[in-house]
Amino acid sequence: PYSCGDCGKSFSRSSTLSYHCSLHTGNSLYSCDDCGKSFTKSTSLRIHRRIHTGEKLYSCGDCGKSFTRRYSLSNHRRIHTKEKPYSCN
Repeated sequence: PYSCGDCGKSFSRSSTLSYHCSLHTGNSLYSCDDCGKSFTKSTSLRIHRRIHTGEKLYSCGDCGKSFTRRYSLSNHRRIHTKEKPYSCN
């Protein structure tokens, strides 16, 4: 096991410990070549890069509008389904 020197939390993989330690220090491991924004996860950088490339992987089957994030498409779908996820008290 790999243990964090700051908080003592243990991890089974050194890569997980490395990521965890970056949260304590505020150091980002991955930075965008286009704008310099930094991220602690490679997947976050990959998703961010879509802003620069214009890549939109998720399309609405009803109206064709496209999104860079699946979450954004899910929110958009509520327009078509009339779903109201929150209720007023």
